[in-house]
Amino acid sequence: MQPGKGRGIVREAAAKLNKGTTGMKYCSNCGADLDHRIPDGEDRLRYVCDTCDNIHYQNPKMVVGTVPRWEDKILLCRRAIAPRYGFWTLPAGYLENGETTARGARRETFEETGARLGELTPFALFDMVFVGEIYYMFTADMVSPEFHVTDESLEVALFTEEQIPWGEIAFDVIEKTLRCWFEDLKTGRLRFHTGEIERGRKFF
Repeated sequence: MQPGKGRGIVREAAAKLNKGTTGMKYCSNCGADLDHRIPDGEDRLRYVCDTCDNIHYQNPKMVVGTVPRWEDKILLCRRAIAPRYGFWTLPAGYLENGETTARGARRETFEETGARLGELTPFALFDMVFVGEIYYMFTADMVSPEFHVTDESLEVALFTEEQIPWGEIAFDVIEKTLRCWFEDLKTGRLRFHTGEIERGRKFF
């Protein structure tokens, strides 16, 4: 093997592992420029500050949300924010520090739809490695069929499977979650679903 070639192979593999991370330019600790390299003793690219020796670790973000149900219908909201402005989605968003996953999912549901939920049941966990996100979705009955438009939603509505605007769903992971929910509804048994959502790849 040529000198340095092995190191290049390691860098290439590390770059693949680092898909979905966000580029950084400056050290949040001292403000100096950052180098993007593999630190000693590690196996993947990191943003390293050679001024203060700080290594900036980037980890996947947790997105939490719900499949809110009223009888045989699901509550969806039409996004009033980017990305995918104007497209339909289940209520979901980033988990905040100090929250449990269930509390975060309940908060996101209320913030986006105004709906209040009963007991939350874990429903799906999907990895989205290409954007560095993990989706953890719950399902829950709505306390009442009351909901409203919010600052984050242009429209909020209940849908049966046939009524859902499938061609206007914001994200593949949301469509996958909905498909799983309606499949379970037909069998009369809710299961816990797991898997990976790959970039630009259909799953049904």
